[in-house]
Amino acid sequence: QVHLVESGGGLVQAGGSLRLSCAASGTIFSLDLMAWYRQAPGKQRELVAVIGSGGSTNYADSVKGRFTISSDNAKKTAYLKMNSLKPEDTAVYYCNALSRGSRSEGVLEVWGQGTLVTVSS
Repeated sequence: QVHLVESGGGLVQAGGSLRLSCAASGTIFSLDLMAWYRQAPGKQRELVAVIGSGGSTNYADSVKGRFTISSDNAKKTAYLKMNSLKPEDTAVYYCNALSRGSRSEGVLEVWGQGTLVTVSS
């Protein structure tokens, strides 16, 4: 089965930058979509950014112009570059992927364990 492991979270001051990574491993025929979600304390999980297999991207309005999602197909890894961080960006960030283990296999949704991003003021 597919596993996702996030890394790169930490403590940063407002205005600073972080780069999160999400590495996929296991039996992977294709990664049809990779996305980043986040969940702040006391709030619902929200979609932050998504990248499709064709490279198309979409972002939440709150992060447009500041965050950039990218992927490396060879490494089966997605990234989230976060610039101009704000205290309201503080959350646990989760990687999400839609994957297939073989050509005939249906799509599976996989979640990482999350990485904490804390932005101080």
